[in-house]
Amino acid sequence: QFALKNELLRNFSKLIKIIDSSITLYNYYFPLSKKLTIPFSDKEKIVTKTPTLFTGKFRYWGSGNFTTWFPRNFKRNSRDKIFIVYRKNKKIKIGFTVKDSQKVFELLFLKNLFV
Repeated sequence: QFALKNELLRNFSKLIKIIDSSITLYNYYFPLSKKLTIPFSDKEKIVTKTPTLFTGKFRYWGSGNFTTWFPRNFKRNSRDKIFIVYRKNKKIKIGFTVKDSQKVFELLFLKNLFV
C-alpha cells in the first residue's frame, strides 16, 4: 500500500495529489488555475463513470450543466474513467480524470472511499 501511494504521488502530481487525509486537484479554479484540497472527511462518496458526451468526456475545464465542475485537463477525452466526488453539504460535484485511472481507483478503494 505504501509503494502504491508513493507511485501515485509521483505519477499524478500535475493533476492530483492523494495523501492519507485528502485529495488535491490542481488547476481547479478558473481562470487562475488554483488548486482545491478536499479532506476525505468532507466527502460523501466517490463514483466512477464511463466517459461520454454526457458525463464530461469533452469538458476540459469548468461545467456544462452547473452540477459537476471539472478542473483543467486537456487530455480528458482520452481517459478511460471519470471520477465524481460528492461532497457533504455541497450541491456541486467534482469530476476529474487521471492518466492511470486503475492505480487511482485502487488507492481510493483501499481507503474505502467508494460507495
